[in-house]
This record gives sequence, structure tokens and C-alpha cells, in this order.
Amino acid sequence: MAENNALYKVGPKEESFSQFLWNSETKQFLGRTGASWCKIGIFYVIFYACLAGFFAIMLTVFYQTIDTNHMPKYTPGKDGGSLLRHPAMGFRPLPRAENIESTLIWYKNGDNDDIKHWTDSLDIFIKPYEGAGGDLSGQHLVDCSDEKPPGEDEVCRFQDTWLTDKCQKAEKWGYNRESPCVILKLNRMINWVPEVYETEEELPEKMPQSLKEHIKKRIHDNSGVMPKMIWVSCKGENPADEEYIGPINYSPFQGFPAYYFPFRNTPGYLPPIVAIQFNQPQSNVLINIECKAWAKNIVHDRQNRLGLVHFELLKD
Repeated sequence: MAENNALYKVGPKEESFSQFLWNSETKQFLGRTGASWCKIGIFYVIFYACLAGFFAIMLTVFYQTIDTNHMPKYTPGKDGGSLLRHPAMGFRPLPRAENIESTLIWYKNGDNDDIKHWTDSLDIFIKPYEGAGGDLSGQHLVDCSDEKPPGEDEVCRFQDTWLTDKCQKAEKWGYNRESPCVILKLNRMINWVPEVYETEEELPEKMPQSLKEHIKKRIHDNSGVMPKMIWVSCKGENPADEEYIGPINYSPFQGFPAYYFPFRNTPGYLPPIVAIQFNQPQSNVLINIECKAWAKNIVHDRQNRLGLVHFELLKD
């Protein structure tokens, strides 16, 4: 019987822990008296109150530096301190989500299920542009031209009828006709203003000859006046790519009209786009394509992808 009672005897560890929880002799709870708990409670209340006050003051100071028009503190403008001084280019359609880092546009000719991903991607991208020629409530849309740029609180109207030929939604963007379309755009940079070429003599030597000929024709059609454009050229990166890429059409223009810039985060703004159509590119061949934007203050940097965009096209 004595042995059984020994089994239920409280050990030194259990006794020590229970005494730590509540010591009836010293009236201590968790090793502290009521007065000690009161003092440490007051200390932490004051400490966290000061910490919260300091955070509130810093947050108030931070909000004083934010523009109420949602403009960043530093911009690429003449008076800005931003390091982002050269725009990059983007393209649509993008590859599937599982290949998000890829730049390959790969589709099976005649396979409607495979083509659907690429056409749906372009449909989603172009949706804001559909009907953009109409009036939008609370937004100031104006018809722009080289002679009539938009005002401070105005945005240029985009005519969705500009996208003609096969580069449009109704034509499945040419993917069902073996003439796929790709849409180019410049990344938005607040207050960035392009320095366009004003004369033929200013055109750089590295500019493709085909683009120079196109510009000369535009000058002739424009009564001898150089259009104010950020010009665009696309070509195969290598001689083999040039051989397989085939003819390229651009719409609505072979470039971005300068009157769309600068971007000021004005509601209703739609950045200009260029649709490029590849007419009968070689099948079953991976074609490396590089498109460049041309202006005096646009640099071309392949490593940092500035002023250009690279993608591959593969048509099975």
C-alpha cells in the first residue's frame, strides 16, 4: 500500500512549477508580486504608446511627401531625380501562366484550341481600347494631332478603327490565317517626353534602311514635314531569322505618335500601341525577333531591355 502511495507523490519538478505559478507564501504569480506586475504593465503601456506615437508622426511626415494626384516624388522629367530615364517596351500576347518567364509565342496552325489562348490574350488587352473614341464620364478626351497636343488635364482619343486588316479582334488577330499579330507598347513613364527626330539628317546611322525609307515617304506625304513620332522597327535578330520572318506590316502607324506623351496618370489615358503583322512567317522554325523604338532620348540596351523588346515566334 505504501508503494502505491509513492507512485502518486508529487515530484520536485511538479512542485517547483506549481509554486512558480502561484506562491502562497510570497503572494507571487509567475514569479512576480501584484505591485511588480502593475509597474511592468505601466512601463509597457507607456513604451508602446510612445512607439505608436513615433510611428504616427513618421507616417504623417511620409504622407506629406505624397502627391494627392498619385504622382511619384521623382519622375524622369527635367526637374525630376528618377533613375528611370529610358523607357522599355512590352508586347502582347504573353505566354501561358506556367511559362510566364518565357518570351516565346508558339502556336499550332489550324488548332483552334491552341490559337484561342493567344487570341483571348489580345482580346483582353485590347478591351479598354474598344469604344475609346466615345465620351467617357468625367474624363476629357480630345482629338490630338502634331499641331494640337492635349492640354494639362486632357488625354488623346484612341480610334479603335485604326487597327485594320487582319490585326483586329474580328479576324482572330491573323492567327487563323497564318499571319499572326503582336501588339507593342511603351512602358508608362510619368512626365517622360520623347525627343523626336525633326529632319532626315538627324536619323541615326544604325536605324534600319527600310525604316528610313518609310520615314521619307511619310515626310513626302506630309508635305515635307517630318511627323512627330517615336518610330518602331522590327526585324529578325540573325540573318537566318531575317530569311524566315517574311514581310511585316505595321498599324495604325509604324510608331507611337509623340502627342500621347508625357503620361501624367490622367484618368482615361490609353497608351499608344502598334500592331505588327507577320505575313506568312516560315513554319516549324523558331524565329528570334527584336523590335526597337527610335527617338533621340531612347537608348537601346539588350542586357537591361531598354528601348527594345525581344520575343520568339514559332508556328507549327
